Amino acid sequence: MYSSRSNILIGFHGCDESARDELLTKPKNVKISEKPFDWLGHGFYVWENNYARALEWAKDKQKRGKIKKASVIGVVFTLDYCLDLIDSEFIKMLSIYYDLMEKDFSFIGKDLPKNKDVKEDEHKDLLIRELDCAVIQYLHQKIKEEIKKDKNTSIEEFDSARGVFTEGGPAFPGAGVQKKSHIQICIRNMNCIKGFFLPRK
Repeated sequence: MYSSRSNILIGFHGCDESARDELLTKPKNVKISEKPFDWLGHGFYVWENNYARALEWAKDKQKRGKIKKASVIGVVFTLDYCLDLIDSEFIKMLSIYYDLMEKDFSFIGKDLPKNKDVKEDEHKDLLIRELDCAVIQYLHQKIKEEIKKDKNTSIEEFDSARGVFTEGGPAFPGAGVQKKSHIQICIRNMNCIKGFFLPRK
């Protein structure tokens, strides 16, 4: 009853300036990220109401030569049916699917993926989230299979996933708050995206 979230939200997507301009003029050309370490699974990623973090991420990519010119595009979106990992119900659901996945991997004699540190990350924040991605993708696949098997099932596919990513070391000595913590959204159903905009400075 409380799982559908239709209210309009604002988010920001860090990218190359050319990608920003393309989304402004061709908003249907949304590129889905399908990397094995996408921690909320595959989809289009935005930072919830956090322009500064999106720009910081894009600047870091520019420094590493991954993009030419760091930029940010604004996104107007809804979560709709959301795998919200700030909600106890969905955290519990994710744990159940992890157990199922672990059994499946064990049955075929395959090791589970692992979350890993980036060598240069002094805080050891496990930035490469291959296990998280695998579990969420497994959950989506199993739900899809269940729907295909039983057309009358009450199970639905998720439109989005949402979670808190903690990183960057303590904001001050002894703090539980970390410097780069943020809420990130992975949009799976592109109908959740209502439009793009050029953020005001």
